Amino acid sequence: MNLGGARRQKSEQLELALEARGEASHGQRSGEAPRAMNEDGRSGSDHRLMEAVVERANAGRAWRRVRQNRGSPGIDGMTVDDLPGYLAANWSAIREQLLSGSYRPRPVKRQEIAKPGGGVRQLGIPAVVDRFIQQCLLQVLQPQFDPGFSEHSYGFRPGRRAHDAVRAAQRYVQEGRRWVVDVDLEKFFDRVNHDLLMGRLAKRIADRRVLGLIRRYLEAGIMSNGVVVERYEGTPQGGPLSPLLANVLLDEVDRELEKRGHAFCRYADDCNVYVRSRRAGERVMGTLMGLFARLRLRINPDKSAVARVWERTFLGFSFWAAPGRVIRRRVAPQALRAMKDRIRQITSRNGGRSLKAVTEELREYLTGWKTYFRLAETPRAFRDLDEWIRHRLRAVQLKQWKRGRTVYRELRARGLSEIGAKQVASNTRRWWHNASMKIHVALPTMHFDVLGVPRLGA
Repeated sequence: MNLGGARRQKSEQLELALEARGEASHGQRSGEAPRAMNEDGRSGSDHRLMEAVVERANAGRAWRRVRQNRGSPGIDGMTVDDLPGYLAANWSAIREQLLSGSYRPRPVKRQEIAKPGGGVRQLGIPAVVDRFIQQCLLQVLQPQFDPGFSEHSYGFRPGRRAHDAVRAAQRYVQEGRRWVVDVDLEKFFDRVNHDLLMGRLAKRIADRRVLGLIRRYLEAGIMSNGVVVERYEGTPQGGPLSPLLANVLLDEVDRELEKRGHAFCRYADDCNVYVRSRRAGERVMGTLMGLFARLRLRINPDKSAVARVWERTFLGFSFWAAPGRVIRRRVAPQALRAMKDRIRQITSRNGGRSLKAVTEELREYLTGWKTYFRLAETPRAFRDLDEWIRHRLRAVQLKQWKRGRTVYRELRARGLSEIGAKQVASNTRRWWHNASMKIHVALPTMHFDVLGVPRLGA
């Protein structure tokens, strides 16, 4: 069976599993959405929100989303590809546990990843079954919570993304707000107070089964560094539900800033407020410290500051003033250094890999990087990066040819002159130096285009 046939078979397995008897029971038709709120503002007017969570059409959409996002296996080792078969055998029992309020999620898998500035970040990766259930919950809860969130909140919301937040910040700077209150919350996802969060959820959710399930997910650890900015088109790593819960908790801060008339952008726990003077910025910083303290959260003094906008970064970008005092976007220096470090790893000349294997990995990384950072208004900087990347790839190719005879033969076969080929072949150990010589005639830009290396400046 080919790959497409296997995927279709898995999808059919899942569809059969979701076609459980009584799926649209108690008078609710399949696909019928629950009424959004009752008179006291709570969602699920008949306290039957969980029925909407496990409804067949909702579960089918959740599966497609989980399949699209992929992600690493959780503590049980189950992959996304394993999920359809598992649900085909177990969905009926899981569904009954959810409806009865007895379902218990698996603990999250703890994993460390390196932080760009040094050190490590602890991630919590839920089991794929729990990511699926969280997605089912999210699809029911988000339409009811999201419309009430602040217009200044951009993180993981339908129709909004990091680029929107960066553009809004750019507008504030262009209007003359050249000082920024850059706030970083200290271990936000580790310090979220579960009781405070559940209290805010209980004001809007009437179904105690849903509240109980969310509480158990919190206890399982889904908020442990649960959100990774969608850099390179990434997705939340702590599970689909954690970004919504973060927005529920932090919306109180957004509303207070709006009430005071501040210009700000918040993306998950990353909040920047734009002001016209240092004194105004210091007042805002004091206000934010008080607001977050009410939520039992703390501002990280080492990573937060009141500073000129040129000195700070926001979601991987920074700003600069072009001629005519026009504010432009650029890739932040820290993000650029991280990118070049990654390119050096991929194009290391000590890996013993073919140029094709190197370019395949490079293509995957650069495609995502370009998709995210295409917002930068620095075409010349991107062209310089393209030249530097091709230089490294030419050095990789020379190292793989190794011997002078091989270098000479390959360069001549690719159209380099006899004198040029001899000049390069006589310095076979000076890979980086040789890669800057006339080898570009034998390995032109078009050669790397054919290999699929994206041009950042295109």
